[in-house]
Amino acid sequence: MALFPGADVLLTAALSIFLFLALCAALVLIIIALRHPSSYLLLVAGILVVVALLVVAISAVNVPAIMGIILTLLGVAVAVIGGNPVARRLLDIAAGSRVRETADGGIVVVAQEQDAASTGPRTLMRGGTVIGYLERLAAVIAIVVGYPEAIAVVVAIKGIGRFSELSEPEARERFIVGTLASLVWACAVGALLRLAIW
Repeated sequence: MALFPGADVLLTAALSIFLFLALCAALVLIIIALRHPSSYLLLVAGILVVVALLVVAISAVNVPAIMGIILTLLGVAVAVIGGNPVARRLLDIAAGSRVRETADGGIVVVAQEQDAASTGPRTLMRGGTVIGYLERLAAVIAIVVGYPEAIAVVVAIKGIGRFSELSEPEARERFIVGTLASLVWACAVGALLRLAIW
């Protein structure tokens, strides 16, 4: 029950504006973090997403349809683009200096000393950047449309595609950490959008 006539309209407008500004700010911070890697910028972007998620979860209103479309497009961009620097930062923390990353998101693994002369360095997990973008896109869309079970299909396809490369410990670690970081980010943004528009 509203305290005064039009209170619901004001609350809906305030929620819509807040979500729009929070997602815009998160996207700007993520784009800056892509150019100049910074844990601080990613942390602030993550906090903005979590705060927006909490505000939407406790609010009793949903945004209007046109604002829902705008927020969904903006949120998908935040989920897909933002997962890249978040996952890379977490992978840097997890792997340290043991592996060197390639431009396409793969890793270069140098064989043990006794095998180094015979096999040389090998590149594993090629195409990780593009796969990550597609994975996050599928995850956020699955949550927004109300079919989160599709995320299991995405992970299964990714696991089958990478199966032969997962014999290396570095590849397994990268696969698990990267996939979890990427999906947690996309799912958080997807949940925010789902709660805001439905």
